Amino acid sequence: MVAKNEKSAISPTRAQDYAEWYQEVVRAADLAETSPVRGCMVIKPWGYALWENIQREMDRMFKATGHKNAYFPLFIPKSYLEKEAEHVAGFAKECAVVTHHRLIEGPEGGLIADPEAKLEEPLIVRPTSETIIGAVFAKWVQSYRDLPLLINQWANVVRWELRTRLFLRTAEFLWQEGHTAHATEEEARRETQQMLDVYATFAQDYMAMPVLKGPKTASERFPGAVDTLAIEAMMQDKKALQAGTSHFLGQNFSRASEIKFQTKEETYEYAWTTSWGTSTRLIGGLVMTHSDDDGLVVPPRLAPAHVAIWPVFRGDEGREKIVEYIQNFANELRDVALWGRALEVEVDMRDIRGGDKQWEWVKKGVPVRIEIGPRDVDGGVVTVARRDRSPREKETFSRAEAPAKIRAILEEQQRGLFERASKFRDENTRVVDDYRALGSFFDKEGGGFALVHWDGTAETEAKFKEDYKATIRCLAEPPSGVAWADRLLESGKCVVSGKPSARRVVLARSY
Repeated sequence: MVAKNEKSAISPTRAQDYAEWYQEVVRAADLAETSPVRGCMVIKPWGYALWENIQREMDRMFKATGHKNAYFPLFIPKSYLEKEAEHVAGFAKECAVVTHHRLIEGPEGGLIADPEAKLEEPLIVRPTSETIIGAVFAKWVQSYRDLPLLINQWANVVRWELRTRLFLRTAEFLWQEGHTAHATEEEARRETQQMLDVYATFAQDYMAMPVLKGPKTASERFPGAVDTLAIEAMMQDKKALQAGTSHFLGQNFSRASEIKFQTKEETYEYAWTTSWGTSTRLIGGLVMTHSDDDGLVVPPRLAPAHVAIWPVFRGDEGREKIVEYIQNFANELRDVALWGRALEVEVDMRDIRGGDKQWEWVKKGVPVRIEIGPRDVDGGVVTVARRDRSPREKETFSRAEAPAKIRAILEEQQRGLFERASKFRDENTRVVDDYRALGSFFDKEGGGFALVHWDGTAETEAKFKEDYKATIRCLAEPPSGVAWADRLLESGKCVVSGKPSARRVVLARSY
């Protein structure tokens, strides 16, 4: 870690107060801010550009697997939510409800709901769309020829959270939710696994965030699902973040919504359905995986801008010459293609000090920063600073070689961030076979991923949570290339009950 001054550094640091450090990074990077509406957030342009990049790349991956986008209503009749018992039980406490459709002036001034405008049936503001989409699918699916039906929706949802944190947990957030219907159980299960794999690929290849993937326990499943699969990542405070889920719904929702189809044999069957989703929570995960005590660090594949360039003037002398040099060089960089897109370049001509600009772009996490002054123009060179190194460390290249060098730097940063995050996760993943040792692991050593044997009972799962505030994150698939991968599949005895256990699970504290 480099020396810092109060002006440049994020305060508090990660070591001093991780939760507050996170909030300060989000604010300093100008990603988002709290809104006048309690529990909601305003996503600012830099943060929204990051979400647009996530959305664009993920949308491309969805369409490559045959899915098409659609849009469904924000409001869901209460009776629809009631059709699936586990579903309504899981979401009832988080629902926002609309009961009237008009306001009038009250007897004491101000506005009140018009008693004459009460809805015949309350409407739920979408917490998730299985029930409303199920009603539509019931009309769209009549024959086996209509299957599979592969739909995705980019939308917002509302879940009335009491304790909120920007991006990680807000009352309203942006997300995508996939919904599919299939003729057979086997096909629906393949879809569930395929979309989890898409999420894992996106997290690792684009976010540079290593994940474990696997099924959740019964208590952690999506309400109404037969099985829930998830990707789990380790943040820098060693807590787990569930970054995406894919649900095999069986025929539960198709029975509730009457999604039936005529088979080739001219009999009628209920469709097998799935749903899967990720959200703006991914931005919170990105912040907590990569950022440091200087501010945000963004993997180049998702960066709103790859390069920020600004001039350094000494009075008006040579100003026009420097500006022309910068504009021409910026255009040269924009002609460089990387990961299927042109390099995004920000030219910062604001009339503020260069040092202030530097720290602003450091905190916003732009991967490459370039200052251009009279000497650079005269020497035909470019001086480059990169976000994955000390803010004061710089390299100088000739203008001719700079575009290729910067392209290579971006590729190296993307790879390096993933390797660093993977190393951190692996160093903080531990095989634990003694229940008392879990206390030391979580309370004295700071926690991480504990690989433990579990007897499969809800009682033992509850004891983990009660004693250590830790939950079973997933029955993880062994990741490739790590020393502890084979330990996941070892048989043994449950650390609590001593009963037989066929394999280990991942136990962690989480967000």
